[in-house]
Amino acid sequence: MSGFVADFVGAEVRVSPNFGPRRGVSRADIIILHYTGMETGGAAEEWLCNPASEVSSHYLVHEDGSVVQMVREADRAWHAGRSSWQGATDINSRSIGIEVVNPGPLAGHPPFPDVQIEAVIALCRDISARLDVPAAQILAHSDVAPGRKIDPGPAFPWERLHAGGVGHMPGAVAVAAADPIAPGDEGARVECVQSMLNLYGYGIEITGRFDAATKTVVEAFQLHFRRGKVDGVVDAETHALLTALVGELPELPLG
Repeated sequence: MSGFVADFVGAEVRVSPNFGPRRGVSRADIIILHYTGMETGGAAEEWLCNPASEVSSHYLVHEDGSVVQMVREADRAWHAGRSSWQGATDINSRSIGIEVVNPGPLAGHPPFPDVQIEAVIALCRDISARLDVPAAQILAHSDVAPGRKIDPGPAFPWERLHAGGVGHMPGAVAVAAADPIAPGDEGARVECVQSMLNLYGYGIEITGRFDAATKTVVEAFQLHFRRGKVDGVVDAETHALLTALVGELPELPLG
């Protein structure tokens, strides 16, 4: 492919060779946000367009707010890797990948510039409107790959995106005093938490045992929805946030 017309008005087109056809779906219904985790945006752009890397994303948002499109939205970019959401495992086929330039752990998770976040909001709003992506399916890479990935990381301002009309965040929640649910616990309370996480979309087995895998998924949930304390323990606040989010999901059709 020598070039294409950008799906997002104002994006610069730089074609990556790393893409293919979507499999089993006609269009994306998920947006996945990443940080680049490299020293510079230029280096990230080169890597995403290098055939040797075998990785790509649909979009790259630089720190100055400029947007580069590398793969058409109709095509399948290679950004999510081994991942799952709502029982689906080919997340690349279901998603639009957006890389947000930020060095992440290389520089201690620096803040994302305001102009960059405003560009991310505008891009996500545009994609969501055109493809009818539900708010609860604008996700972190860490949501679909718990334990394997942490991007876009603890500095990513999900609340600002939500204030701009992007993504799913709960409003004020009532936090009632309750004993924490922690690794090693077993029983109905653990099963309830696992069931809610699974219903929301996370890849988690419902066993009634708070094992290492459950802790990893709880940490991923906290990294998105309660970044101030990511410890893998379901305290009263974490439980209240999860309950509120699941309660706001659209009703599932009866079978």
